[in-house]
Amino acid sequence: MLGRAAIAMWWDVPSEARAEFEDWHSHEHMPERLAIPGFLRGSRWVALSGEPSYFVLYEAAKLAAVRTGPYLQRLNNPSAWSRKMMPYHRNMVRSLCRVRASFGRGMPRALASIRISPVPRRAAALGRWLSTQALPKLPERKGLTGAHLLASQPMAVAPLTVEQRIRGRDAAADWVVLVSGYDSDSVQAAAATDLAAEVLAAHGAAVSAVSATYSIAYVLTARDLAR
Repeated sequence: MLGRAAIAMWWDVPSEARAEFEDWHSHEHMPERLAIPGFLRGSRWVALSGEPSYFVLYEAAKLAAVRTGPYLQRLNNPSAWSRKMMPYHRNMVRSLCRVRASFGRGMPRALASIRISPVPRRAAALGRWLSTQALPKLPERKGLTGAHLLASQPMAVAPLTVEQRIRGRDAAADWVVLVSGYDSDSVQAAAATDLAAEVLAAHGAAVSAVSATYSIAYVLTARDLAR
């Protein structure tokens, strides 16, 4: 992961809108976001298994970059094209996150996202197990390159932004585990075994884990905009 903060988002887009959505997201929306101070890299992913159909990750230098200031201003001043596309974001889940642990390097081909919530009074134990035992060893495995733990943080302000009012209120993930690699089968296998729902539950996660595997569709960095 680049930086110490991230925005993790999942949503569906109806099939008839996907071509325009990907055009908008690649040519207007992601460049707009990566122009915000502190935003380092954005990536869009398409589902190989599980739901929703899209996963988008923005990596940022620090938490303030994704909670206040210019980012919040953009959320409240969407472009005309953004206003058109926002209603096509269906089943939206969006979390502003602190990076609790990050292992590995590089930009992967495939990524598994696992959304979990700690059982009350077991959060500390679950966080320790993930950060010190489960995740550090994964990037060393054949086919894998990274493993990360994100923890959702509340927005700095309570009212819905203009973008949220257009598309409807977003749901939120609690904790997010990301496993990435150059081989999609290896990524899926790690999510299905090392981080299976029953394994996570044994270490303090609620049984309602949501897992999906994605392939990379597009990547943009802040440095790309300066070229």
